[in-house]
Formats: sequence, structure tokens, C-alpha cells
Amino acid sequence: MTVFDDVDIDPHALRVVKAIADEGSITRAAVALGYSQPAISQQLKRLELRLGVPLVERVGRSVRLTEAGRILARHAPAVTTALDAAAGELAELRGLRAGRVRLVGFPSASPTVVPRLLAELEERHTGVTVTYLEAEPPEAVEAVREDRADIALTFSYPGDRDDPHGPSARGLSVRTVGTDDLLAVLPAGHRAATSPVVDVAGLAGENWIAGCPRCRGHLLELCARAGFEPHIAFETDNFVAVEGLVAQGIGVATLPRMAVASFPQLPGVVTLPLPQTESRTIHVVTAHGAERVPAIRMTLASITRLLDHSEEAGRVAEAAGGAGIG
Repeated sequence: MTVFDDVDIDPHALRVVKAIADEGSITRAAVALGYSQPAISQQLKRLELRLGVPLVERVGRSVRLTEAGRILARHAPAVTTALDAAAGELAELRGLRAGRVRLVGFPSASPTVVPRLLAELEERHTGVTVTYLEAEPPEAVEAVREDRADIALTFSYPGDRDDPHGPSARGLSVRTVGTDDLLAVLPAGHRAATSPVVDVAGLAGENWIAGCPRCRGHLLELCARAGFEPHIAFETDNFVAVEGLVAQGIGVATLPRMAVASFPQLPGVVTLPLPQTESRTIHVVTAHGAERVPAIRMTLASITRLLDHSEEAGRVAEAAGGAGIG
């Protein structure tokens, strides 16, 4: 273990080391940061001279971080977030309301929550610029941990064994901002479509259409709680394809309300709510202290306004997609 006394670490140099860790090379790190390769190499050499230890080592034609480099890369997100927060608070004192927010969210939020969020920010906070990337919750949480995103919009299902908000989110801030109803997707005229809330146990003999891996896992747990193992005949994470298969009487499925509301509902399909206990929970994940950055705080406040209680997610989705919910 190496101990540094009176270490002088330039915050920008931390970003350089983190970029090399993320991108896997000095060249790609330079592109990611918008600098020339010689400029990045010079900054790296100056930091190595100040620390008295090498931060990168050559392996064939490529480079990799040394132990000292990996230590700096590991601590870089917390340090840079704290510095951004400090800069944000100083900007507030000067009356500034500007900044860039990197948002990542799950697929069914892309056509429903995200457009409403961007419109609200454009109206209320014109100085805030948001970039958006779509990713499933595990990848979204990892993006925040690796400082590739400021806010992750994620979800979890009841009893989720692979909940990405458990150990994998340790050290991050996870907040609940709403819920999203889970709906049964049935062919029109199905015998189970006569009840206001579908009893999953009554669908034990059906062919099932499963979705993404995490949604498939929840389907298995949902049916297990109802006392049977579903016969999964088809798998697709395409919401429209799910409804198309159901409309032809090929099987039944479950979809979150946001997914159903993200496109006009197909003819021949009925959607009915499952018990509220099966609703998925919507979260926002950030680094600790990230809300002290004004632009991030404003974005989190807008998300919370859109999804501030269990029925709001459904209303947001319906307003965005115009789908008829059965």
C-alpha cells in the first residue's frame, strides 16, 4: 500500500485518470474530454511527477492504470461530484441557473416521462441542458457509479431477487419517486377480462409472452406467488410485439402501464390492472450530494413533480401516449 504525504492532486487530473479508466486508452480519453492526446499525456506526466509514482503502465500497444491510478480513478467520481456541487452553490449565490445534467432511464420512460420532463425543464429552467441515454436499471445504476450519468431513472419489482438498488447501489443515493401499475394484457373477449382486477391464478393454463430478463424474472415470481409456473411460449422486449401477439390470441402477458401507454393500444387487446401489490416502484439514483448541484436539483424536483405518488405515473403515461387503458 502506498501512502502519499502532502499530495497535490489537480481535480482536472482526476478526471483525466477516470477517463483513461473508462475509455481504456489515452487516445480515447482525450476524445471523451475534448482535448488533444499530447495535452492529456502532459497532464498525466505532471501528476505522476507530483505524486512520485506511475499512474499508467504499458501493456503491449495499450496502457492500463497502475494500482495508484486505480485508486485515483475509484475516488474521482466522489471528488468531482463534490466539486461540481460546490461550484453549483457558488453559482446560486451569483444568481445563475444553468448547467448540464446527464440523465439515463429505462425504455418505457423514454416516450412517457422523459418528454414531459424535458418540456417542463425547457419551460421552467431554460439554462438547464439535459442529455439522455436509455438503459435498463442495472446498467443505469452502474452509469451513475462510474460518473457517466448524474441521474438514473430506474424501477424495481416487488420481491425482485436481482434488485439493482440493493448491494450494487451501495454508496449511492436511491430515492423512491412513484409507482407504475402492472397490467394484464389479454385478448379481447378473454374470460378473465370481465373482472375489474385480474386474478393471476386464473391464467395458469395460458401461454405466456415474457419481456426483458428482469420483467421475465418478475413474471416467474408473480406466477409462483399465484401457485403455478407459467408456460412461456414467446419472449420479446418489444412492447408493440407483445400486444400484437396477444391480439392474435397467441398468449397473454403483463406490461407496466407506462409501456402500454407509450403507443396507441392495438385492436383486439384488453388491458386490466393486477393487484396494487404488484406495481413496480420508480426510483431516482444519484451520487450522494449530487442534489447540491442546482441543475441536478432542479431536474430531480421536476421528476418528483411528475411522479409524486402512485397514480401519477399512470396519468403521465396516458397523457404522453394517448393509449386507451382497459
